[in-house]
Amino acid sequence: MPNPPTEALLANLRDRLGPRGFTRAPDEMAPWLSDWRGRYHGAAAALVSPASTEEVAAVVGRCAAEGVAVVPQGGNTSMVGGATPGADGGALLLSLRRMNHVRGLSAEDNALTAEAGAILAHVHDAAATIGRRFPLSLGAKGSATIGGLVSTNAGGTQVLRFGPMRSLVLGLEAVLPDGSVFSSLAPLRKDNRGYDLKQLLIGAEGTLGVVTAATLRLVPAVGTRAVAWIGVDSPRAALALLRRLEARLGDAVESFELVPANALALVLRHVPGTRAPLARPQPWNVLIEAVAPVGAADPCGALEAALADALADGAAADAVVAASEAQAESFWKLRDTISEAERAEGPALKHDISVPVSAMPEFVVEAARAVEDRYPGTRAIAFGHLGDGNVHFNVQPPTGPDAAAWLAARGEEASGFVYELVIAARGSISAEHGIGQMKAATLARTDPPARLAALHAVKRALDPGGIMNPGKLFAPS
Repeated sequence: MPNPPTEALLANLRDRLGPRGFTRAPDEMAPWLSDWRGRYHGAAAALVSPASTEEVAAVVGRCAAEGVAVVPQGGNTSMVGGATPGADGGALLLSLRRMNHVRGLSAEDNALTAEAGAILAHVHDAAATIGRRFPLSLGAKGSATIGGLVSTNAGGTQVLRFGPMRSLVLGLEAVLPDGSVFSSLAPLRKDNRGYDLKQLLIGAEGTLGVVTAATLRLVPAVGTRAVAWIGVDSPRAALALLRRLEARLGDAVESFELVPANALALVLRHVPGTRAPLARPQPWNVLIEAVAPVGAADPCGALEAALADALADGAAADAVVAASEAQAESFWKLRDTISEAERAEGPALKHDISVPVSAMPEFVVEAARAVEDRYPGTRAIAFGHLGDGNVHFNVQPPTGPDAAAWLAARGEEASGFVYELVIAARGSISAEHGIGQMKAATLARTDPPARLAALHAVKRALDPGGIMNPGKLFAPS
């Protein structure tokens, strides 16, 4: 078990980091001691905010010498409590927000190097200055940071074409649990020197070290895009449509989002300024975005032609292609505000899961039916990234004044049932949000023993003192 920090250690860090880099003031610490969803609340001995990799190394080195726990934090947008310290108050909360610079840009390398505290939206802006883009986006792009995205192997809406962060990180810099610095920021496409340490740190959720900077892969900027909303009879029809469009448009298809009628209805009911894109409601909907780089042919004509053929032979029930950027954004708003609409509807159980793409069409239907049959009165909403098998599978409790009580009494059991269905479908209990503290016990219960043993062996080897982000990823023993 880690040790609480001594007053001498805290005084040393205060002197080393200065007033901008060290605080114990409750009002300054309070916003960062709870996760953004308000589910997890913790305490910390101090909040440290280093301004450089050297300062991070100094903090971690001192903590390692005295066995003090360190909880790294970026934009505090974790969906699973991964950046919230424990309740005992014995850890240091290490914020990377002051390390927010873009260190380098290269059009020749198609690469950008950013510090861990750089906000995703700012990275997008920086890439645009050299006619490039970083092809990962998500709803929290205005607050999520590069370090957090790396540490959770974040996904988003463009994984279909570009993959998650694992596919987009060319180089990495991190402070390891003993305070040493792992520096490998060169934008290498090929590097065959044995174990890939950067991949070990990607998705580790701060349990193996503190990511301080990353070199990211860039791609050509978007010249034109076509966005369409399509109605289909079933998820199986949606997947067939995806494969059909890929055959016609190739890599131009970047996003393919599955939206059921019940999710769309929530958005139309709770989100002002939204309207149904199609004249008649459809049981399932698909949001598609196809793009072309500057100077290439506009994908709109090809998408319209492909959809016309799909409508003609019954592969799609209805479709509309956005006629303007404003209409395209209105389509995306319908997808991006599903979570907001669910919150307005009331509390719910949320599951970020994945299954093989081929299994997803049946899973979203059959698993929803199984949950609703087992727990009468509940309503399952399954939506997400059909092209990569990522399902956001949410369960609303029975309506009425006792919804919160039902969640307290039956929620854990119901989530366990959902995860049983996921495992039976050869899936994963976490697709893109990570494990954090929310799913640590579930991971310990459901993962194969050999995999768990390997994870624990890696943790012991790199962090023998157990000081890095304790309580996350691994269930307390």
